[in-house]
Amino acid sequence: MNLPANTALFTPSWQAELELGYGRFGDSTRPTLRRHLGPLRVQKHLYAEGPQVCQHIIVHPPGGIAGGDQLDIRASVGPDAWAQLTSPGAAKWYRAAGPAYQSVELKVAAGATLEWLPQETIVFSAAQAELTTRIALEGDARLFYWDMVALGRLASGERFEHGSFQSQLDIRRDGQLLWHERQRIVGGDGLLASPIGLDGHPVFATLLVTGEISAELLQTCRSLANPVRGDLTQLPGLLVARCLAGEALQARGWLIDLWRLLRPALLGREALAPRIWST
Repeated sequence: MNLPANTALFTPSWQAELELGYGRFGDSTRPTLRRHLGPLRVQKHLYAEGPQVCQHIIVHPPGGIAGGDQLDIRASVGPDAWAQLTSPGAAKWYRAAGPAYQSVELKVAAGATLEWLPQETIVFSAAQAELTTRIALEGDARLFYWDMVALGRLASGERFEHGSFQSQLDIRRDGQLLWHERQRIVGGDGLLASPIGLDGHPVFATLLVTGEISAELLQTCRSLANPVRGDLTQLPGLLVARCLAGEALQARGWLIDLWRLLRPALLGREALAPRIWST
C-alpha cells in the first residue's frame, strides 16, 4: 500500500538545546538543572576529583553538525560551585549548502569556577560554521577555557578549500568587557597560507584563564617541548595562550600540558585529566 508523503515527517535540520545548572551544597557541587531539547545530552555527572568538582560530558548523538542545524548550550554555575564541562570526541561540522550555528552562553557566579574543556572542532571543507560564545563572570568567578579548530579532514588529506568558519567570543566580568574576539576564515583564502595568518597550519587553538601568574611560571609554560608554534601573553587578570599546529593532537597536547601547569597555580587543584580524553 502506498502512503501519501508527509513532508512534516522530514526534519532537514536539528534544533537542539541544552541547559545546565550547578550549585554548591556543603562541600560538594551538584547539578541543579538539566534540561534538553533535541539531540543534546549530558552523561551522568562524575566526581573523579572528589565532590567539590562536578564533571559533565556533553554529547551530541548525531555525531556531526550539518547545514541548518542550530545548537544552543547554556550553563550556569552558582556561588562557590565548580563545574568542569568537556566532550567525548571531536565536534564535526559537515559540508553544507547553508550555514549551521552554535551558541554557547556560560554564567559563573561569585566564588565559582568553570572549566570549559571541549575536544577539537573539525570543520570539513565546504562547511559553513558560525559559532558564538558569551561568558559572564561575577565578582571573583574563575574561568579556564579553551577551544581547538582543525580546518579540513587532515587524516584524509582534505584541505579547507571551500566554505567558511566564523566565531565570536565575549567574556565579561560584572558587565565589563574582559575579552572580545571575532574571526572569519574562508576556504581557499590566502590567509590560510600567509605568514601573517595561519602560515599553512590547519589547526589553531586558544586558551584563556582568569588570573595572573609569576614570570617564572610564564617562562616554564613557554619552554614546553611541543611541536606547535605557540606563545602566552599575560594581561591584567587574564592569561591568553595561542598556538598553530600541523595536527589536532599536537594542539591538544599543548593545551593539556598548559592546563597541568596552570591549574594548580590559578585554581589551586592538581590537574586530573578526564578519563574520556583517553578513550
